[in-house]
Amino acid sequence: MMLIRYVCCVFAILLAIGSCTLVAAERSLAQAQRSASRQQVEDQFREWLAGTVWPDAQKQGISRKTFDRALARLTLDWNLPELQPPGQTTSRNDQQQAEFQNPGLYFSEGQLTSLATAGGNLLKQWGSALTMIEQRYGVPREIIVAIWGRESYFGRVRPKHQAVRVLATQAFMGRRRTLYYPELLAALLILEQDQWPEETLLSSWAGAMGQPQLLPSKFLRYAIDADGDGQRDIWRSVPDSLASIAHYLHEHGWKQGRSWGVEVRVPASVSCTLEGPRQGKPVREWTQLGLARADQTSLPDESSDATAFLLMPAGRLGPAFLASENFYVLKHYNESDLYALFIGHLADRLRGGSSFQAAWVPTNPLRRGDIWAMQERLQSQGHDVGKVDGLTGFATRTAIGQWQMRNHRAETCFPDASLISMIR
Repeated sequence: MMLIRYVCCVFAILLAIGSCTLVAAERSLAQAQRSASRQQVEDQFREWLAGTVWPDAQKQGISRKTFDRALARLTLDWNLPELQPPGQTTSRNDQQQAEFQNPGLYFSEGQLTSLATAGGNLLKQWGSALTMIEQRYGVPREIIVAIWGRESYFGRVRPKHQAVRVLATQAFMGRRRTLYYPELLAALLILEQDQWPEETLLSSWAGAMGQPQLLPSKFLRYAIDADGDGQRDIWRSVPDSLASIAHYLHEHGWKQGRSWGVEVRVPASVSCTLEGPRQGKPVREWTQLGLARADQTSLPDESSDATAFLLMPAGRLGPAFLASENFYVLKHYNESDLYALFIGHLADRLRGGSSFQAAWVPTNPLRRGDIWAMQERLQSQGHDVGKVDGLTGFATRTAIGQWQMRNHRAETCFPDASLISMIR
């Protein structure tokens, strides 16, 4: 009996060893296959640089010397997000499953307080430079500093990626190749014109460079040498960074003397479907409809014919605002209502303003895929939802409100799980 047990134990051990050996061999084979596959992609990348990028770069006036210096020894960065190597496909669901969170989470009180405190000190430290920039471009210093803080925590969070490698990788096998390919050529043009060493062009994983986080094409158009040293240095020069932000906003139509907007109370009699940049009204008309500042004071220019736009990022479930054209200038810097609102609100904090008067009502996270499906359903019913992308922009919020009114439901202009189920 003991002998049988001994034989069984030995057999089990040998079986386990064999199983482990097999697993290790399978892992080694998979690693070798991945390595071979990656090497094939790297070879295709080299062919693409030579056959596609170089002819286009040459047409842009980029010399062979600059091209080789930047790209001759370049390899793909396989650690970047949003990659789709040749031969691999991505289903729509893979891009939709991130959770869509409550907009209020974007406005962390701790982050806003930290940025406002640090930004207040920097307004004093760089007061002279900001005065000159403000006079030249007409953009308030608080707006400039708010963007500086949001993009790089006033230059303290330094980008760590090599911009040329990021852009080449994304242009070759990123999901948004058409966006990144012109940016790769623009980065090469920066190396050609500004004579920067390629290691200076540090960026985020998405290719946005320096303290203001400008893509290369934006650098070429808007970067400014404000300190007079002969270089547009958005990596190390604070005056250059601040002036470049101001120049960007100025060129996109910032109207001097107008604020970005103000928080308001919206009476129940005013539909949240009036939100958005397509439905602007003179301030006096909003006043006649009963809108007032959230702190119950009069609206600025309440008798004015200046156009203002209703902004309700969470529909009836959060603060509401009357925004000016300058709000939409901020959206040119980053195409997001929440980003532009963050900048405007932080600028108000830098002037001594307080937190939002109204609260953001907590909501449960939603799958972007569910919002995507809801958008498609609303679109099939004739509603304009804007871009079908799984995000709740102003057009989708308005479409939700219209569906709610049509179906005799409480108008919130914002999705929740039960609403998505009903619409679908």
